[in-house]
Amino acid sequence: MAAVKGPGVRDAAPDFTLASHTSSEKVSLGDFRGKTVVLYFYPKDDTRGCTAQACSLRDSHEVFTDAGAVVIGVSSDSVESHKKFADRYNLPFTLLSDEGGEVRKAFGVPATFGLLPGRVTYVIDGAGIIRHVFNSQMNIGGHVDGALAVVKELQAAA
Repeated sequence: MAAVKGPGVRDAAPDFTLASHTSSEKVSLGDFRGKTVVLYFYPKDDTRGCTAQACSLRDSHEVFTDAGAVVIGVSSDSVESHKKFADRYNLPFTLLSDEGGEVRKAFGVPATFGLLPGRVTYVIDGAGIIRHVFNSQMNIGGHVDGALAVVKELQAAA
């Protein structure tokens, strides 16, 4: 079976609407037009790598927001699972539930070893254009450091 090809750098990010852990309302990527979005796909709440990534983003959250960026996490876990995960680790950003995996497919996020949902981070500018893609299941710090560098570049260019 061929891998799903998703958008890359300089492509328009696919719009989507998903349920948020913070409210009963749905959140759309288009809601953030005009802002830089750090959109990260991760495999599963409360796993070692995903917890490390979420906590690293939490610890850098103020730097991201000071640079005008919004951080959004997406996995196939339920809204209830996201609520527990966010509460347990005091996550200050939105987690979205992609239970059917449709948004993951639209972005072409690959599975690791064909089984484990991939870990990919996108930086999307205020016009909805992807400016950075980092794909690594194991290099957790690379997701945060790479995204932060691009967010700062976008802020400096504004």
